[in-house]
Amino acid sequence: MRFKNVFSIIGPSMVGPSSSHTAGAVRIGRVARQLLGCRPKEAKMTLYGSFAETYWGHGTDLALTAGLLNYDTDDERIPQADVLAEEAGMTLEWVQGKGNGPHPNSVKINLSNEGRKAEIVAASIGGGTIAVYSMNGFDVQITGEFPTIAVTHSDKQGVLANMTALLSQEGFNIGYMDVDRKGRSGDAMTVFELDSAPGESTIERIHHLPHIKEVTMIDLTKRS
Repeated sequence: MRFKNVFSIIGPSMVGPSSSHTAGAVRIGRVARQLLGCRPKEAKMTLYGSFAETYWGHGTDLALTAGLLNYDTDDERIPQADVLAEEAGMTLEWVQGKGNGPHPNSVKINLSNEGRKAEIVAASIGGGTIAVYSMNGFDVQITGEFPTIAVTHSDKQGVLANMTALLSQEGFNIGYMDVDRKGRSGDAMTVFELDSAPGESTIERIHHLPHIKEVTMIDLTKRS
């Protein structure tokens, strides 16, 4: 039940028609965009369950696109997101996935921009709340409710200790941490949900630790 929050009761400030199909979808799109680190040029959305069956009628396509443009859930531009994405030079592909996703409102998003790539699997689980189940092929979960650092690194002794020690030294409280690795001594990803957002200097310090490959900030609490 880790993904339940107050949004499940009252819902977020949003452009309608549906908190699950619109607000949650916007938030999923924003996570994917921020994981990529820039506006995507190509985006492929593979939809599952209710998302696949009703995304045109419920505006899920517009909401996901708005998230890729880094709009907030209450942004008045959401109904025109497809036009604005085209004007921005984005190419969008929509695919109805086969089989079941991890939740009835699920989507896999693949993004690219000049050599940069990102992939997430996520779901809108009610009231604007989302669950991210994997990022860039790693089975790590985040909620998007808190500022989150996603770190790709080598699976080496001391890497986790170095990162947690640095965050502690800089005064950040880790509310949640998740780790996945491809294999012993292979690539790994660690995500940290923090009570407050770190600045660029903290991100840079993490990036310069031994065996760190990439550090990405995901912060849906920051207005776009």
